[in-house]
Amino acid sequence: MSDTVSRRSALRLLGGAAMVAAAATGTLAAPARALATAPASRRVEDLLARLTLDEKIGLLHGADDPAGLGQAGYVPGVPRLGIPPLRLADGPAGVRVTAHATALPAPVLLASAFDPALAREYGEVIGREGRALGQDVLLSPMVNLIRTPYAGRNYETLSEDPLLSADLVAEEIRGIQSQGLIATVKHFALNNQEKDRMTVDVRIAEQPLRELELRGFEAAVGAGAGAVMGAYNKVNGTFACENKPILGDILRGDWGFEGWVMTDWFAAHSTAAALSAGLDMEMPGGDYFADALKDAVRDGSVPQALVDRAVRRVLTVMDRFSLLDGSAPARPGRDARRGARTALKVARAGATLLHNRHATLPLTGSAARSIAVVGPTGSIPFVSGGGSAHVVPDHAQSPLEALRARAGDGARIGYALGEDLFGKPLPYTSPGADFEAQHVEPGATWAYDGTLTVADADEWSFVIHYSGDRPKVLLDGTDLFPPAPGLGELFAGGLVSTAPDGLAVRRSSPLRLAAGDHRLVITAKGRDRGQLFRLRRTTGTTRAADVAEAVRAARAADSVVLFAYEDATEGADRTGLALPGHQNELIEAVAAANSRTTVVLNTSSCTTMPWLSRVGAVLQMYYPGQEGAEATAAVLFGDCDPGGRLTQTFPAAEDRHPMAGDPRRYPGVDGTEEYSEGVHLGYRWYEAEGVAPLFPFGHGLSYTSFAYTDLSVRPDGDGLAVRFTVRNTGARTGITVAQVYLGPSPDLRLDQPRRALAGYRRLRLEPGRAQEVTVNISRRSLSSWDGNRHGWVLGTGTREVGVGVSAGEVRLVGHGRVGSRPAGRRT
Repeated sequence: MSDTVSRRSALRLLGGAAMVAAAATGTLAAPARALATAPASRRVEDLLARLTLDEKIGLLHGADDPAGLGQAGYVPGVPRLGIPPLRLADGPAGVRVTAHATALPAPVLLASAFDPALAREYGEVIGREGRALGQDVLLSPMVNLIRTPYAGRNYETLSEDPLLSADLVAEEIRGIQSQGLIATVKHFALNNQEKDRMTVDVRIAEQPLRELELRGFEAAVGAGAGAVMGAYNKVNGTFACENKPILGDILRGDWGFEGWVMTDWFAAHSTAAALSAGLDMEMPGGDYFADALKDAVRDGSVPQALVDRAVRRVLTVMDRFSLLDGSAPARPGRDARRGARTALKVARAGATLLHNRHATLPLTGSAARSIAVVGPTGSIPFVSGGGSAHVVPDHAQSPLEALRARAGDGARIGYALGEDLFGKPLPYTSPGADFEAQHVEPGATWAYDGTLTVADADEWSFVIHYSGDRPKVLLDGTDLFPPAPGLGELFAGGLVSTAPDGLAVRRSSPLRLAAGDHRLVITAKGRDRGQLFRLRRTTGTTRAADVAEAVRAARAADSVVLFAYEDATEGADRTGLALPGHQNELIEAVAAANSRTTVVLNTSSCTTMPWLSRVGAVLQMYYPGQEGAEATAAVLFGDCDPGGRLTQTFPAAEDRHPMAGDPRRYPGVDGTEEYSEGVHLGYRWYEAEGVAPLFPFGHGLSYTSFAYTDLSVRPDGDGLAVRFTVRNTGARTGITVAQVYLGPSPDLRLDQPRRALAGYRRLRLEPGRAQEVTVNISRRSLSSWDGNRHGWVLGTGTREVGVGVSAGEVRLVGHGRVGSRPAGRRT
């Protein structure tokens, strides 16, 4: 059945068939039609009573989809009882299937807007498109905190702050599920890195676990998330997907979660232990929850009641979303225009201006009419990261195209590559071959054994582009493109792994080649479909020529917009915080030629900037989605204020962040990783240690200025009400994000941060306009988790309250008293 309307007919037919079958066997079960009109709880219990053991187990593990749409997972239904199948799609930044979908900006860019209402709208787009594209379950959102700057999926999540993450994930889930798509919050819990993610044992104390990582998951449960995805890693010695303290005691017991828990893909490690701990579904197959589970039930090592419990949880969520009674609304059509509007809105709202010396931005006057665009991501749209976040977009304009369109007729918008991602043609081979477009017919094998002649000693990197199996390339007997370790062959980046014409791309490690002849041997197989491949290279000489071209373009223009990239993906952490390749040298050279250079960063996370003092401006755009080019142009030209603020701290150097110099914290030692920073995660660590970051959490500049005045702090039920006034003191309409930070309680003998975000408000003010703002600090934000009492305790006494524009720039300081006496006013 292709839609829920036909399921209603199917339920009636199946009801009649069930009665006929029952009469033939001498039993009469309730027909499916009767079940469709039964109350939800009774409907689920009646289905449970009629399901066979095989059918129950079939609902608890993934299988191959006979009509696959390119989604990540599939769970067969039970047609005879009207239980439909479930299709599960990745979707942190849009629905990942083979069909086109709206490629939204990365979640970290969404989070940069500090706008829960926008997060809900973001979720609504994904929710509608998920159902329109034939999906039932979304494997998103991700709410693991940004802990290490090296984590490969920092762009897929939201923030290093638990309050902000909790607010945003709750609203995104409400948006997703308002459209009838089941949301899955992930990865529960402490999947804060990709390095050794399948095996690492994360050791963490009860207090930071509760106060930091779990706050977002708790908010997701409170927002009604239908499913939770267990993490790969261990938590305090036990794999997350069979960890009773977090699955049973916290998720089910403390929070009352009533949905189902599935594994991350291939994250199951047991049958009885996992099911007993609270795992309900194994994905994407059934190594432990198929035949092994059936055998365990039959031999008594797994009680039938545990199977029924898991099936009940799955069916209850399906019934909540009207998937069992046939009353779910018909699948909508895609609203691509609405998706594009939201993608543009989010990219503009999250654009974060980090640096703006001598009013380099916005571009005006001659600087807006004579521009040199530099960098590969200036001419190639950088839409999304790799792995689960990849989306097939409806369209994606390049920044160069968008800037030319915005600058208008008569403007001079030049372009220089600067840094070559995809290589240049090979020279000097004997015998000659078509390394730019070599076709291999289906079933054929193409072979080459010849000589590559190198004119001068140089550093070479080889680049292979291919459409089928990656060709094997040997240079002087060395395999240039060996299989990547671990999951490296499965996960590749969103930009550098695909050529503009769609061919897959891999790069060799740099090689120092001596002048002279080198033996080149290539074997390429056509397999069933044949393939096209090309072999290219970059060298020190070609890089120097590209930089020289960029410098000439910079000198000839009044301003430069240089696009820099860092391509991250699921399955691999970053190896450093510097921009990859030779981009730092490129920026230095271009900025030396033209001081009105703006660097636009399409990066996954924070990056170091040794060139910062020499460039005019830095605009952080992360992975901006399909409308990212238009949004970037709008911010550069001042059509909108850069509305984003950092949701993670940018360290000043590789050795100046919480993970630096302590391998026990990251990436772990002997398979164990210690969260020894305790509650001092992210900006809290910088404050506690007195380390100055490059840019603090919450930082972001506007094209106008704001004054903060008239702070008062008063009691408000179990919390505090913080009131202040914000005025736009500049000449332009602009955005500010007022941030309220809370100091420690003097009455608690627990570890506490010196400063923690306790509330915020995004404001848009016209020139000269003022707005009185009230931000409420909740009892939860005023409380700490006591590991000895295993509960929350209110932090009483006089608490410092700061109001500012970042964790590093507090404009107003007041005090409020938490407890029986009234709160005080501003000091």
